[in-house]
Amino acid sequence: MAVHLRLARTGRHKRPMYRLVAADSRKARDGRFLEILGIFDPLKEAGVPELKQERVLTWLRQGAQPSVTVRTLLRRSGLWKQFEAEKAGQKGGAAK
Repeated sequence: MAVHLRLARTGRHKRPMYRLVAADSRKARDGRFLEILGIFDPLKEAGVPELKQERVLTWLRQGAQPSVTVRTLLRRSGLWKQFEAEKAGQKGGAAK
């Protein structure tokens, strides 16, 4: 089962809100998911999502693939840099 981190739309007409979810890649956009990892409200000024940081990192460590939009949101929140640094540290440690 390929797990993807992606956005699932909620909210009403012309007032979107999105959940950041871990979902099977074969499921529909707003369909069944494994876990809710955060909330993103694009209409707020800051444009930074509210995330369960440890759970997002756990899914990334297990090989979940973020969508392009989710990767951008992770960069804004600083989690992507943290994950990349962690991954680079593991590669450097394994080579020794």
